[in-house]
Amino acid sequence: MSDGALQSVAETSQSSVGDIVIEANALTKAFSEEVIALQGASFQIKKGSFISLVGPSGCGKSTLLRLAAGLIDRTSGSIQVHGAEVDEPRTDVGMMFQKPTLLEWRTAVENVLLPTEIKGSVGEDDRRRAIEALHLVGLKEFEFHFPRQLSGGMQQRVALARLLQTGADILLLDEPFGALDEFTRERLNIELCRIVDNTPTTTLFVTHNIAEAIFLADEVMVMTPRPGRLAKVVEVPFERPRSLDLQLTPEFNAIESEVRDILGSYV
Repeated sequence: MSDGALQSVAETSQSSVGDIVIEANALTKAFSEEVIALQGASFQIKKGSFISLVGPSGCGKSTLLRLAAGLIDRTSGSIQVHGAEVDEPRTDVGMMFQKPTLLEWRTAVENVLLPTEIKGSVGEDDRRRAIEALHLVGLKEFEFHFPRQLSGGMQQRVALARLLQTGADILLLDEPFGALDEFTRERLNIELCRIVDNTPTTTLFVTHNIAEAIFLADEVMVMTPRPGRLAKVVEVPFERPRSLDLQLTPEFNAIESEVRDILGSYV
């Protein structure tokens, strides 16, 4: 493996093949001869892990998520999900973006049901699961509100419930809380921690916020400026569940300083 390749997130020697849900080998994405977003990326991600990706703008974080989701084609190399090459969108991979993109004329539960409707007809079990998803993200009693009746944070909760409604066991989140105020962002971080800790999901989370990346993750992938390479994988050893007070501890601050120093060395 070259120095420019992304290293393994999970050590192969510690994982059986069945533990690996996402695997890339020499994965490269070029949008033009001048713009190479990702180059020679090789990594493995274990089932049930929460991985945060941090790095400067344009370093290939979002591109990596879109390749895993099958939303864009790779230029070279390979990326596999559950052992199958990704060449189109998959039902076992769900993605959430920075904007909630809700349909204004549909209630919260109707927005959550949209992925189910696209697949086919909606039954009572689907409606029940949509209601449960809204309750899971803290929107009990808001199931039949329209987006205009919800705050920005509440709209993003609806988008998260819609992601869970897909039934995907791999969740890709591309700066989902980046446009929210700090207080709302912290509350949603707690909610996201609680949800992923109680569901059998593997999560990749893109953020520019170093503290957020550490608080949520089992490991933080620190990426270099474009083309995307991995500077280091930083382990986050804290037990779950986690509280916001964790961010005030010397141990948390030490990891935050380490990540910041790594990023700073490439500026």
